[in-house]
Amino acid sequence: MDILRILIVEDSPIVAERLRESLCELRAIRIIDTIDRETKAIEAIELGGIDVVVLDLRLNRGTGFGVLRALSKLEERPIVIIFTNYDLPEYRRQALALGADYFLDKARDFERLPQLIDTLRGGPPRQRHSPELVPA
Repeated sequence: MDILRILIVEDSPIVAERLRESLCELRAIRIIDTIDRETKAIEAIELGGIDVVVLDLRLNRGTGFGVLRALSKLEERPIVIIFTNYDLPEYRRQALALGADYFLDKARDFERLPQLIDTLRGGPPRQRHSPELVPA
């Protein structure tokens, strides 16, 4: 991948800004947009041109689960990184079952997100349910 195009779907303006600042420090990254609603996120993703979605589970209107359900209908979909404060086993299972590629806890994994994005920029094959990023 040349430039990794990222969509941030996050309801907290403070967290969204921290994510933008953190990710903008990486080379060959372009933040396409920051969205806080399920329907707007789905519309943006359906337009195409997004390689990675950083997706919160709780949104201002709707949920990250709704976004994942909509993405499951797409032939080509971006890599999805769930990035949430709700690191509950049932949420993790449901997100992964709906097609999330990675599941990160905001409190524990905030500093790991840029590292993961940088790895994805290198273009390795998609590794769903990575044990290092999706603890059992």
